[in-house]
Amino acid sequence: MKTYALKTEQKIPIPLDEAWDFFSSPLNLAKITPPEMSFVVTSDYTQDTKMYAGMIITYKISPLLGIKMNWMTEITHVADKQYFVDEQRFGPYALWHHQHHFKEIKGGVVMTDILNYAIPYGVIGRITNTVFVGKQIEKIFAFREKAIEQLFGVYKV
Repeated sequence: MKTYALKTEQKIPIPLDEAWDFFSSPLNLAKITPPEMSFVVTSDYTQDTKMYAGMIITYKISPLLGIKMNWMTEITHVADKQYFVDEQRFGPYALWHHQHHFKEIKGGVVMTDILNYAIPYGVIGRITNTVFVGKQIEKIFAFREKAIEQLFGVYKV
């Protein structure tokens, strides 16, 4: 199975506590996901639900041609205000391991995402990643960067 990696960094002009509160809430993920993906958290959480290791989050997404899919991730690791990791338990990927790191810097926070993923179906999956999935993931992260800037402003220190 071929695995792929993507690493992004974004500086955000907000305090660490605010960044952690926003990004560690599953309900906020839809706010930074492209609308055409029709991303909906189906787990019964409220905005006040605190993330914890072992937390299961379920979603409905439409990643391709408007076809709705179920997706389930587990929060496998949490270090308060430092990082958390989500891993797919059920969904479109053969592997999904996504680390979210937060570090306080002058004037805000630097958020680093490290994503490792794999597509099922061998050679067909590798072709699909080259033609579509890899580009789609890059678009999602580019959208996310702009959405975060709209929500919190542009880092200028």
